[in-house]
Parts: sequence; C-alpha cells; structure tokens
Amino acid sequence: MGKATGFLEYKRENGPVIPEEERVKDFKEFHERLSLEEQQKQGARCMDCGVPFCQAGCMLAGMMSGCPLHNLVPELNDLVFRGCFEQAYERLAITHSFPEFTSRVCPALCEAACTCGLHTDPVSTKENEKAVIEYAFEHGLVKEEAPAVRTGKKVAVIGSGPSGLAAAQLLNRRGHEVTVFERKDRVGGLLRYGIPNMKLDKSVIDRRVKMMEEAGVKFVVNANVGVDEVGVPVGVPVTLGTKVTGTQGAKVTGTFDPKVTGTRYDAVILACGASNPRDINAPGRDAKGIYFAVDFLTQVTKALLDSDFKDVPYELAKDKNVVVIGGGDTGNDCVGSSIRLGAKSVTQLEMMPKPSEERLPNNSWPEWPRVLKTDYGQEEAIWKFGEDPRIYQTTVKEFIKDDEGNLKEITIVSLKSEKDPETGRMKMVPVEGSEKNIPADLVLIAAGFLGSEQYVTEAFGVETDGRTNVKTEAGKHRTSVPGIYTAGDMHIGQSLVVRAIAEGRAAAKEVDEDLMGYTNL
Repeated sequence: MGKATGFLEYKRENGPVIPEEERVKDFKEFHERLSLEEQQKQGARCMDCGVPFCQAGCMLAGMMSGCPLHNLVPELNDLVFRGCFEQAYERLAITHSFPEFTSRVCPALCEAACTCGLHTDPVSTKENEKAVIEYAFEHGLVKEEAPAVRTGKKVAVIGSGPSGLAAAQLLNRRGHEVTVFERKDRVGGLLRYGIPNMKLDKSVIDRRVKMMEEAGVKFVVNANVGVDEVGVPVGVPVTLGTKVTGTQGAKVTGTFDPKVTGTRYDAVILACGASNPRDINAPGRDAKGIYFAVDFLTQVTKALLDSDFKDVPYELAKDKNVVVIGGGDTGNDCVGSSIRLGAKSVTQLEMMPKPSEERLPNNSWPEWPRVLKTDYGQEEAIWKFGEDPRIYQTTVKEFIKDDEGNLKEITIVSLKSEKDPETGRMKMVPVEGSEKNIPADLVLIAAGFLGSEQYVTEAFGVETDGRTNVKTEAGKHRTSVPGIYTAGDMHIGQSLVVRAIAEGRAAAKEVDEDLMGYTNL
C-alpha cells in the first residue's frame, strides 16, 4: 500500500452537496465530486487490511456484507491514491459492468464492511468509484466494442433493468446475438423509472445503452412479453414460451418471441424484476389519490423525459398533503419528489421502531449496520417543514373519502411488538385506542414488492417458490424449463442494484457455458 498511514493522516471528505434550498428547485443530480487531487487523499485512507471484508460479498445475519460484485476494493483505492485513474478503471472493469450506476445509487455495502470504519469513518470507496468511472468516460476509456467473432447463438433478455443489462453486456461481448425486451417506452427498468432523476440522471443510462447498441445489442421497447402478440413483422404469432428444437448439438431449446415471430432463441433470461407491489388493504382503499410508489415515480420521470425537462408535473402533488407509506429508499424518493412538486406537507409512515443511532451489541461489524439513516428526502423535509417526516411504529387503519370519492384524510394507528402465540415470532400489532386522523390528499404506497408477476412466469411455464420468485437450484440461474434462465430481483426477491448486476453477470456465465460447452466470462 502506497500510504500505509493514510487513514491516520487524512479525514474522510465527501464531495460537496448542493444545499436543500437550491436542489429542491429542480430534478438535477445534487452530489458533486471532489477534485482528483482531493480524491487521491481519500484513496490513501484505505489501510490495506489483512482481511478486506469490503469485497467479501457474503450474507451475514441475513444481510449482504461487502460488495456482491467482489470488486477489488483495496487495489482500486490504492490506484486512486497513486493517481493512476486509467489503471483504476481497468481494474474496476474486471468485476463491474456499470460503476456509473452504483456510484450514484448503491448504499455502499463496501463501506459498511470497511475495516477502517470499525473505529473511525470508513474509506469513501463509493466516491472513489465514481471518480474513476467518470474520469474513464471523460477520457474515452470506456468501450463497448462489437466482438470480432459471432457464435451464431441468439439470446433473448426479458427486462432491461440492471440485471438484464449486465447479462446482455457480457453475452454480447462473448459473441452471442442478444436482444433485450423492455415493456416500458425506454430502456432501464427501475433504473429509469423507479429511481428519480436527481438520484440517477437518465442521461447516464442513455450513455451506456447507446454504447451497447453500437456494440450490437438490440433493444426492443414497448414489448410486454407474455402479453403482446401484435405487430408481428413476419410469420404467424406464436405464444412466447413455445419451445422448439434447438440447434444441433446445443444443450438447450429455443423459444419464439411474439414481437418478432420467426426468431428462435437458444436461451432466454428472465430479468423482469420483483415488480409486484405490496398493497395496503384497509377500508377505503378504492379512494382516488392512492398510488403505488413506483407508478408515481414513473409518472414524474416520464413527464420530465417526454418534455425534455421543460414540463414539471406539479399537478401530481402541488399543495397536497402527501402521505408516504414505507420507510425504505423508495419511500424516501417519494418524499424528495413530492417536495420538488410543491407538496403542502409530507408525512412518512414506518411500521418498524425507530432504529438506534449507533450499532447495538447484536449487530456487530462487519454486518450491515441497522442504524438510523436520514436520507436526502428526509433532509429536505426537515429543511422545508422543520421536522423529520417519519412517524415510526405506525400504519394506516382506514382511508377516508369525500362525497366524490377523493381521498381527504387517513386514520393511522400506532403499533407495538408482540409475540405470535402460534409461531413464536414477534409481530407488529395495533395499539388499541391509539387511532387518529391526519389530512391526506395523496397517498404513495412504498411498502416493498412481493416478487415476480404471475403473467410472465405463466407465459414461460417456470416454477416459482413460496415468495413467487422464479425457482432455481441454490446459487444457480437455470429455471425448471430448459433454455430459460432468471436473474435479479425476479430470482432473489427485492434487493439492490449492485446485487442485480452481480446476478446478471452470473446468469450470463451459466448461459454461455450451456451454449458453448465452456465459458470464459
């Protein structure tokens, strides 16, 4: 390590952040970067510890510890310290498909497991990564070149989120002919419409997709695979999932696609996400003004993109009392988006108790720290309304409508933890007599997702598990139907972008091995 005492000599410094009063005026990214010289000092803080948990990517106590991509973190940080940004990019590209995404939206599992963070601030690996990838783009180092030789194999990837894009990238580089199908009007999946623009500028997605297209990956949008059987340019429409004999000697079968009938695929990867939202089944649920969080975020982003950011859809939340149900990242994104749209008030309901501000004895390092996190949306709410928008151990008991069916208020109830006599597990139950009403013109349900959507799994005939995730052998991506694979949230359930990318890369390796008899991915 070039600076063995760097973590003693330099304090952690993060890139500047645009103040709340300025950033809520638009939907632009607000995290800025340090100078390269200052970023080098941050790279120097990596202590080259003997056991780098930052790159372990293993499950501890049911949570991921360290990077699931197994990025070579100490080596990357050392190269940043030395100012070798080109070599740092080359090292990062060995394990990572899209650092430009994770360096913006990842919760930094690497930093949570950093040895330096055991007693002081962890190394700012996430910002080091962003400095490296943006330097690489600015200096023309990032390439998506078409392979010199094609294998003659065709692969369909259903879903253009992070797992689908990662799988398509590697399989195309290998020489397979890859087509990615996306049911929305733009490529990106939840990267595009589930994460607001101020967190991930959509030009960052477009930049990478353009390079992949130029390298030979085909993208088909507005293709709701499993439903659409229209617009067929040749042949007769055939239900997606109809198996046909594969090429001679191939280990898998192919499938027809209803949008481009006549094309036979030697393998299909289902990467459709865990897009089945969890609902709140309380009286009055049919009131006007209740939306799933991702539907709301999609409306906002689509309106901005369709107008080239000239038309902000203020009508969605302006002068409304907004209630967000759910305390996770998506709920926070709804808070930040509502404030930018001129909400009158924003309240965020969280079923679980307020986390401790410091690690508890039963949550030791290097486990993911279950501590209080105040994200950008909550920071903006505190700035605008003078208090944290979150109400803990609370849920909705009833949605109350006016005479025209519009939502006007909700009844909330406090919760307490109680042991279930049948299962012995702790569960949250209502506290009798704790009900109260609060105004609510707009409710956004950000209560997580239940798994894959049934119409897709039925179209392909693949087995699912008890959580409706597509079923495979442990650690594998082959489904119950030969030639069909799965990756990402559709496989492991709702998770992080970085895990989805790791899933897509692993699925690509399995597909390649089955198609070719070996793999060099």
